[in-house]
Amino acid sequence: MTPYVHLLLALGPIAFWAGVLVMVMTSLVCAAFTTRFPRRALVYISAITLAVAFVAAAVPGPDAPPLVRVLLGVGVLALSVVGGGPAAQLVLALASRGSVTAGLHGGIVIDQRATADNPYGGTREVLRGGTFIGYLERFATAGAIMAGFPEAIAVLIAIKGVGRFTELEAAEARERFIIGTLVSLIWACVCAGVFRLAVA
Repeated sequence: MTPYVHLLLALGPIAFWAGVLVMVMTSLVCAAFTTRFPRRALVYISAITLAVAFVAAAVPGPDAPPLVRVLLGVGVLALSVVGGGPAAQLVLALASRGSVTAGLHGGIVIDQRATADNPYGGTREVLRGGTFIGYLERFATAGAIMAGFPEAIAVLIAIKGVGRFTELEAAEARERFIIGTLVSLIWACVCAGVFRLAVA
């Protein structure tokens, strides 16, 4: 073999995984921008580049170099935390079509039925703090998968369900809870999947 062939064989795996890393970082940058400047186009670009990175990592090919694995691990963990929020908000906006009123503390405002304790009913905000809960949920989900312990996701879902149980009486709250949780978990799983495929 000529020296050029040896060089190509040596640089091939690095170039391939560098391309995957570029896709992950592009997705992360778009997701980070949309948290400050909400734009649906940025969310779409972030999701598409993440999907491309996942498909590329799933294709049988060369092993990822150790340095790329480290950078990829940090990148997908950050992407899982940052990118899942805008993705969930976009899907929730498409699902609700403006029929839900946003609350002052990150939740939604629902009409409360009259009860013995509150005979006049009224409105109240539910699902407060969803943004920060989502950050923690995606960090824990991606971290569990990256560490090879996906069973922990069941525990996370149980904790979240129990914590929100009293707020899920209204149909709007149940719908938002289910959709938001599923989108958040899927995003974190795909991000972690890129890493797992790289180190497999």
